[in-house]
Amino acid sequence: MGVLISSCPDIRRAHQQIGTPPARDRDPGFPTLLRIIIDQQVSVQSGAAIWCRLQSGLGGCTADAVVAAGDETLRTCGLSRPKARYAVGLAQAVIDGSLNLENLQRAENDDVRLQLTAIKGIGRWTAEIYLMFALKRPDIWPAGDLALAEAAKRLLKLTDRPTPDAMDEIGLRWRPERTAAAVFLWHCYKKLPLE
Repeated sequence: MGVLISSCPDIRRAHQQIGTPPARDRDPGFPTLLRIIIDQQVSVQSGAAIWCRLQSGLGGCTADAVVAAGDETLRTCGLSRPKARYAVGLAQAVIDGSLNLENLQRAENDDVRLQLTAIKGIGRWTAEIYLMFALKRPDIWPAGDLALAEAAKRLLKLTDRPTPDAMDEIGLRWRPERTAAAVFLWHCYKKLPLE
């Protein structure tokens, strides 16, 4: 974060106003990847509530527990029909070895994206969130994230919310620290006042 504050006047100005964002690191592995899928396109509060029900209902969020529970039990915990299918599919891939989460820790970013997005229900955003927070990769930029785009609009005082292609361009200014920049922009989304 210090490099971004010293090198980017926009981040420095916002940081003086809203401070440093909380850490978002998570442990690598199946539970974290499942949690990211659950959090797709829902509010933070909804994702947390579903996660709590799932942990309680399954007695732990392991691949074996998810497969044993099956789609219908997962739905009673709050997962949508598609997310229940994605959860079971992910768990099956981990159990049968077609997705080796330990190997991802040593893989290049593009290879991680490729392996994760081969699993139904995991797209670019999910793979990038896993890269950022579970694998702690320093230069990941989820350009398609709407909150990130809205934060960039506020931070950079843009007229319109940037498109994903424009966000890819915007992110280049923060290389090789785009993960920290993204975390800070999400912090801006929550804390920086609308102008």
